[in-house]
Amino acid sequence: MFMTTGGLNRSHAIQGILTATAHDMLTSEKPDAFERFDPLFEAVKQDLMKQARESGADGLINVRFNTEVVQMNVAPKFLVVHGYGTAITFPQQKKSN
Repeated sequence: MFMTTGGLNRSHAIQGILTATAHDMLTSEKPDAFERFDPLFEAVKQDLMKQARESGADGLINVRFNTEVVQMNVAPKFLVVHGYGTAITFPQQKKSN
């Protein structure tokens, strides 16, 4: 199983698009603790890989991540990481007799 932000120069079949989202709430004591994005990226990557394995994919290509700081009217800020990628499989090699 692999994950890449680029394409793949090898024959493959597209299985579908997978998505994952993780979030964390910033506290009022540390409203600029943006280093808390790091574990969110890891959580999203792990979720994408889990979904790919469960769907029988061989890997994920063209993986992208979006980050957002969401400010609610009367609530604290939330850090949000959304990831998506294309699940692929490799064609089976025909066995020669």
